[in-house]
Amino acid sequence: MERHLDEEMEIVKNDLLKMGIMVEEAIQNSIEALKKQDARLASKVISDDERIDEMDNQIEEKIIDLLALFQPFAGDLRFLTTAMHINSELERIADLTVNISQRVLELSEQPMLKPLIDIPKLAARAKHMVRESIDSFIKHDEKQALDVILSDKESNQLRTMVIQELIYDYMVKDASTVTRAVPLLLLTRDLERICDHATAIAEDVIYMVQAKMVKHHRADLKKPKSQKAE
Repeated sequence: MERHLDEEMEIVKNDLLKMGIMVEEAIQNSIEALKKQDARLASKVISDDERIDEMDNQIEEKIIDLLALFQPFAGDLRFLTTAMHINSELERIADLTVNISQRVLELSEQPMLKPLIDIPKLAARAKHMVRESIDSFIKHDEKQALDVILSDKESNQLRTMVIQELIYDYMVKDASTVTRAVPLLLLTRDLERICDHATAIAEDVIYMVQAKMVKHHRADLKKPKSQKAE
């Protein structure tokens, strides 16, 4: 019976990995659509979200069935509840890529307000954090998860820098830029929220591995001394 549960949990893990890859692709495509002002690619991200929603439902149903059938406890229970949380976080990230793509459609027929430098940097960080958080789940690697959590501060700083530039260098100085600046503000916020969801996944991984809640105690988290010396 235990061996069968292990096999089923491995299937859940693989399904979440597949969903993570789909979400990473959605992040990448939404930002490529922005950089190229490609309405067709933005529309593809929006339509592809249906596949991610379907996968979200399938994984959730699978986990609920396993909880009911096996009534797991301790580590197995933490794995399955963490998997359910991660599934939900990935679906929310996918929804944010839809938001970004909708902003791209708003901008696709307008001249770009400014060269896109920092927004793609934030997008790359968001994609990296999602990948690393999922990888930490697959490997049960709490150190990798901790790195994701600690790196969220940098994404917040980058978001703040982009928003301040859009407001004070463009909107305040020239009101005619507002219609082009606001969509960029909104998608910047969405990218930062993706980073937050990746961080939440990493927090769940630490709970799964250590049975320790860190969600409201980020300020107490520090890198191990061995990592500081690197």
